[in-house]
Amino acid sequence: MSRITCSTEGQQGIALLGALVLVLILSLLGATLLNLAGQEALSAGAGRKTVVAQQLADAAGELVVAWFHSPQSIPPARSSVLAKKNRNAVGAPSFFDQSGRSQFVGTPGHPDLLLDARNVSDDRMLNDPETGMFRALRHLGTIEDLKVYAPSKPGLLCTVDATVATQTSPSVRQSVLMQLSALDLPPLRAAAQVGQNLGVPQPGSESSVDVHWGPMKVGEDLVLRRAGEIPTMSVLAPVTGQGYDETAQREDRWMEAWVGGQVQVSQPAVQGQVLSLPQNVHAQQSPIPGIRLDEWPYEQLKRVAKQFGSYFAIDRSGLLYPQGVVQPGQGISPDEVFRSQAVGDQRGLIFIDTLDQQVPRADNLSTVIIRAGYVEGIVVVQGHVLLAPSGGQSISVLSPPIEGDKLGSRASVQLSRVNMNGVLYASGNISVTGKARIFGAVAAGGTIAPSSAGGTLEVWYNQDVGEGLYKGVPVVYRAPGTWLAKY
Repeated sequence: MSRITCSTEGQQGIALLGALVLVLILSLLGATLLNLAGQEALSAGAGRKTVVAQQLADAAGELVVAWFHSPQSIPPARSSVLAKKNRNAVGAPSFFDQSGRSQFVGTPGHPDLLLDARNVSDDRMLNDPETGMFRALRHLGTIEDLKVYAPSKPGLLCTVDATVATQTSPSVRQSVLMQLSALDLPPLRAAAQVGQNLGVPQPGSESSVDVHWGPMKVGEDLVLRRAGEIPTMSVLAPVTGQGYDETAQREDRWMEAWVGGQVQVSQPAVQGQVLSLPQNVHAQQSPIPGIRLDEWPYEQLKRVAKQFGSYFAIDRSGLLYPQGVVQPGQGISPDEVFRSQAVGDQRGLIFIDTLDQQVPRADNLSTVIIRAGYVEGIVVVQGHVLLAPSGGQSISVLSPPIEGDKLGSRASVQLSRVNMNGVLYASGNISVTGKARIFGAVAAGGTIAPSSAGGTLEVWYNQDVGEGLYKGVPVVYRAPGTWLAKY
């Protein structure tokens, strides 16, 4: 009997010992899991702080990109740094010299542009909760410094270097580098320009183009109905959105006419009277010194449109095909492509190719009909254009800088019945039905003419396009593969 009792007690002792060992193992495992969970929580928290810091640094970089696109938003003391300082081979403003070297030559220690929060005025500009450029992100952190200096790779524009600190406790500092590339689209330095004659000496076929706020360039002859159709140039001319048919006197502050050939009048006031032109009309400019028309190279525009805009092929019926692939039954009407539903509906760069998608020739040009009442964008047609809009929109625009204003300010003007806000470029001819209005610029390799009696085109020049600034197309952009977090 005693042997049975001893055996049972031994077994219970062994079971108790096993239970104690199991409890110890489970306790250690639990403690390990709790420790790991705590570390994961700390790691996740640190990761979130790092993400916030990177987003702040990226926001600083994107601000610099925005400065290039909207020069008026640049702090006045720094605006000259980001302006185009060089001239390319055709004399147009450029960020690069003729050897392809960027105008940004600074180093991290001596950048071209520096905003440092240790400087009271810079800190106010960057982080002030009321007026700072990053006031909307104040709850996330502050910008410690922002630098712009030379790129590390040839062909790029500049390096943007931003250092930020989060508002978290403890604060996380992050420094991010990115490099920008420039899209150097050729500027259009005239409100309206044609490569051939503008108007012919036949009743109803004279020039139908009126220009405000900028020059007109005509490659050959300019034919007017009457001598008074060219506005005189006067620094006292009012800066308004009124058309010439709405004013008692035709005058403008910025309008000049540069004509390669002669200026003719089909309906002179007195037969045989010698034509007297205002001083802002410069005739017989060819062959010396010549008319320098702005050219948009076919291959360059095509490449840019495929990368940053919309590229279309066209068939002989005028239907358009996205990505240049012509498939029966898949064509879309030009109105679907061009029409902006309201002000601000930006269509970007729209490139319509030739019939055979080769360099424009006399035998491969199509005709694109634009009936949309309002278009915002840069329309490039490698062919002819029939402009037949109706309606239009009222838009608020800026005039060119007003002469005599020390700050070079631009007046805010309301334009009514505007049909195109941007650029219309055709390698062939542009025909106009009815009354069309453009804010921006228009150019034709051939001519601009009314397609029916009374067809007119009135253009208010947007000086931004003369600087190569086109809404809907990036002036600069982040170069792929250049983003780097230093720490």
